[in-house]
Amino acid sequence: MIELKQLYQGFRDPETIHKLAQTIQTLAQDHPETIHIMEVCGGHTHTIMKYGLNQLLPANIEFVHGPGCPVCVMPKERIDHAAILASMPDTILVTLGDMIRVPGSKGSLAQFRAKGCDIRPIYDPLDTLTIAKDNPDKTVIFFAIGFETSTPMTAVLIEQAEQQKINNLLFHINHVLVPPAIDAVMADPQAKVNAFIGPAHVSVISGAKIYRSAVEQYGTPVVVSGFEPVDVMESILRIVKQKVAGVAELDIQYSRAVSEEGNLAAQKKINQYMMVRPHFRWRGLGPLQLSALMLKPQYAHRDAEVQFKDLLQVDDIDDHKACQCGDILRGIAKPKDCKVFGRGCTPETPLGSCMVSSEGACNAYYRYNGV
Repeated sequence: MIELKQLYQGFRDPETIHKLAQTIQTLAQDHPETIHIMEVCGGHTHTIMKYGLNQLLPANIEFVHGPGCPVCVMPKERIDHAAILASMPDTILVTLGDMIRVPGSKGSLAQFRAKGCDIRPIYDPLDTLTIAKDNPDKTVIFFAIGFETSTPMTAVLIEQAEQQKINNLLFHINHVLVPPAIDAVMADPQAKVNAFIGPAHVSVISGAKIYRSAVEQYGTPVVVSGFEPVDVMESILRIVKQKVAGVAELDIQYSRAVSEEGNLAAQKKINQYMMVRPHFRWRGLGPLQLSALMLKPQYAHRDAEVQFKDLLQVDDIDDHKACQCGDILRGIAKPKDCKVFGRGCTPETPLGSCMVSSEGACNAYYRYNGV
């Protein structure tokens, strides 16, 4: 039987990390421009901060933290939707763990839970089936979040609910897509990004092909990276090699899990039950066209937004004025640029979603950067 440590042991080797850092230093020292690398995924941000990879790099390589945290990009009005649904009589709201602590305009789901609402954080979406079966007299609503990574599991959950005729299970879909977020970052005149570390798990599902348009349109290298420190350092080296050579290419460092085409079976399952939403508002990035998913019309009987549309407001709700989470998600600010970081805003008392999520940039800086 394979032990867990066997899967990552070689990818955390200090000697390998330092050798990669030395090679990067040597190659980058004569490059005339600063290489601003956006690691789109919050999982990469945590790897960078936890292992101090940013401290091993030359001054002309800078990390820019991206909008790749599904909890972080959820706007307040969507969280308010969840709170409104959870407050309905005979209703159970189910969602993934970090989501219950993100503040909406009316408070977090954790606060609504403390008031008596039946809100259940889970880590396996399929647990929702058991909850719905065990509570046939209740309406169970799955508040679905995540990028392309977690979308297939929601599709399977919908399929199982249909096949098993679990009629009391509904869905509030908040699945978002990576490519439109990259486009939004690059469209910002304040953006300095000139290279990307592509998300790992997203790419397992969607395939590396989804970044090809970014490479061609913006002339920026995209290297799809695994999450371990050696993965990230090797991906940075590949970016530096492209920059020194004056080329921009799509490269797959995480070849042990990612292919060009991705998981076609998962893609087919998603397309069976969901379609692209005309527009979706992201925290920090604003409304983006064709940037999220929704249930197809034939599954309107399971769509909480359709079934309870008269209860759910559509007005945009801005973040706390002191919170710079939006700027951090756009890549134009770092957590320490925020005046309330580590003071009024901590993981115990978060003002913004970037401090709440286990993938948020503020959370990573707070945990690993000596705050």
